[in-house]
Amino acid sequence: MTKDRVGSLIGASFGLAFIQVNAGALPMAVAVPLRIAAIAAFLGLVVFGRRRGGGTESGGDATPSANFGRRYWYVVAAEVLGLAVGLIVISKVLHTPRAAVGWIAFVVGVHFFGLAAAWGRPLLRVLGASMAACGAAGLALAACDASVAVIRVVAGILPGVLLLASIWWSGRPGKAASAAPERTAA
Repeated sequence: MTKDRVGSLIGASFGLAFIQVNAGALPMAVAVPLRIAAIAAFLGLVVFGRRRGGGTESGGDATPSANFGRRYWYVVAAEVLGLAVGLIVISKVLHTPRAAVGWIAFVVGVHFFGLAAAWGRPLLRVLGASMAACGAAGLALAACDASVAVIRVVAGILPGVLLLASIWWSGRPGKAASAAPERTAA
């Protein structure tokens, strides 16, 4: 399995998790089909990704492959630290637990900027900016005392859809790997 394939599976797993965790705030008639669709999208990525050969490692094209070296781990460490500190502040200082999902989406989005630099994939910034915007909107909604369901749709479900869709998009036949909006979420 290539490093790019591992990265895609990590991203798809996080996309699935975003949707599964946050769909619980919706009415059952919406949550169940949404959860089933997310599982189907994830399983489709696993099955079709395997049939496609799992992507290129850098087999002859100019696209750098995902490198899980030192720079990657710096990005992940900064992400974990940012998540931990922010969630402590949200919970213990601001007493606004409904803002947590917005903070998580914001930090995960920002981490894609680090991955874009570490992996030489500038289009990861598109996914990062989109997810960070969802997170910022979720934080603003929490500050405005919006319902938990609205916050979770904007800052939880939408980022999950963005993750899954970006991986589907990057795996289109004939799609250059360098144009892939994302390859991993961790």
